[in-house]
Amino acid sequence: MGGLAALSPAAQAADSELARNGGFEVGLDGWSCTAGSGTVVSSPVHGGTKALRATPAGNDNAKCSQTITVRPNSAYTLSGWVRGGYVYLGVTGTGTTDGYTWTQSAPDWQKLSTSFTTGANTTSVTVYTHGWYGTPAYHADDLSLHGPGGAPVEIPATPTGLTAGSPTSTSVPLSWPAVAGATSYRIYRGGTAVGTSTGTSYTATGLTPSTAYSFQVSAVNSAGESARSTAVTATTTSGGGGGGGELPARALVGYLHASFANGSGYTRMADVPDSWDVINLAFGEPTSVTSGDIRFSLCPATECPNVESPADFKAAIKAKQAAGKKVLISIGGQNGQVQLATTAARDAFVSSVSKIIDEYGLDGLDIDFEGHSLSLQNGDTDFRNPTSPVIVHLIQAVKTLKAKYGARFVLTMAPETFFVQLGYQYYGSGPWGGQDPRAGAYLPVIHALRDDLTLLHVQDYNSGSIMGLDNQYHSMGGADFHIAMTDMLLTGFPVAGNSERFFPGLRPEQVAIGLPASTQAGNGHTSPAEVNKALDCLTKKQNCGTYQTHGTWSSLRGLMTWSINWDRFNQWEFSRNFDAYNWN
Repeated sequence: MGGLAALSPAAQAADSELARNGGFEVGLDGWSCTAGSGTVVSSPVHGGTKALRATPAGNDNAKCSQTITVRPNSAYTLSGWVRGGYVYLGVTGTGTTDGYTWTQSAPDWQKLSTSFTTGANTTSVTVYTHGWYGTPAYHADDLSLHGPGGAPVEIPATPTGLTAGSPTSTSVPLSWPAVAGATSYRIYRGGTAVGTSTGTSYTATGLTPSTAYSFQVSAVNSAGESARSTAVTATTTSGGGGGGGELPARALVGYLHASFANGSGYTRMADVPDSWDVINLAFGEPTSVTSGDIRFSLCPATECPNVESPADFKAAIKAKQAAGKKVLISIGGQNGQVQLATTAARDAFVSSVSKIIDEYGLDGLDIDFEGHSLSLQNGDTDFRNPTSPVIVHLIQAVKTLKAKYGARFVLTMAPETFFVQLGYQYYGSGPWGGQDPRAGAYLPVIHALRDDLTLLHVQDYNSGSIMGLDNQYHSMGGADFHIAMTDMLLTGFPVAGNSERFFPGLRPEQVAIGLPASTQAGNGHTSPAEVNKALDCLTKKQNCGTYQTHGTWSSLRGLMTWSINWDRFNQWEFSRNFDAYNWN
């Protein structure tokens, strides 16, 4: 018989390579990695000069994916080369049976491959690779989807309906309706691209108070980028900042052992050098963990033979204030566990702290809750809307104190890295339980009080290794740790890897770096040379080492140390170095 038989759909187009940038030679072009988990490296590679390195963190498994146009009723082969433990390669959206393959251990490059057939109505699939929770980084290279190509992907339409939510002093939330065919969105501020989102919302952070900003958004897919949306404008609020405006542009904060003695010896208030701009009295402690009733008294003469009289102590505080210094009561410390689990404890906290402030004529409050003071209950997963009583009551108590004393009230906080930066990986007990409920527990407190907060000085000491925004672990004791930890506070980060729950960065003038004054003061002592390197990098983008900051934070407020007493014991090395540092 003459003529040709009808071709099947699978045979109507020649098989070809469909994955875009499967060798990662042009960075992450075409690929989307969850929670910023992916980066391109030059070693190790399987082919070419680049490969993917992706790091699971917290509740994120470092999934990198690409959506590819295919034909219905067609056969395809997905393959790629991987290294590491627990690496998966798979496909979704096939319209038939989605497939995946994986390896538990690939100490060197190992090929993974799987095949599938598309359904009758399937025009696109998503291919992906990912690791597993809590495991080290994995590598992938030369990812391939082989089969008949589909209809060309079209550039998505221009987004409409961009809306700005209620601004804070440093952030503006944005949202917009989804655009068909878009795989991500690019956000512009004042005509400059400032971020991307795979969802339909984004929070612009690191903004200046009382400033108008213009925003646009575009839609992106493998074919390219749409035109930008109509611009929306939003003006940040004036914000608070407690008595921050009255601090010098560069401030040195120190803790004075006023209520106890240790190996550093007792230092009288009148003997504190003028180097110190904020003096935190350590410590006000509760009568019991859950009472909320805070007490403070000077070190007993039996423990501190050279302690001054209460009258002399108060007179010395007044003299410091007359010289422009701030003196605060610090609540908590290593031994002062404070759990405001009830409204009665909250009210007792407000009343007793007010009494201390009034008796000694203090300028404000330092919150140094450590240990088990703050933790998140199961189900309390959104730092923007906390439900745990100890968190909610603390926020309410501090807001009450701020309202009582007004704009001149100085509010500082000294959390440990476990309660702040660890929140990039873990938050509370996690979606499935089992994590430490204290992880990231300071974040809702900082966020709720950010417009009242004068200074946040996280303790960059007595800390385990913490993952930075480069998805690498950083260890205390050198400039790198302080650079990475401080950059997180100023840039902001997705909490537990969830881009929809982004902790906005603080203003640089609200942030100081916390360090031990000497090797005896705490684990993680940093030499003056390394301290200066950290300041150079953060404020001038010089001497940065391997970590690249997300900005140049020229108005960083300064340094905090534990403690004034230990600095005196160490011949004032810490404060002398601060005084000598060239900020220009």
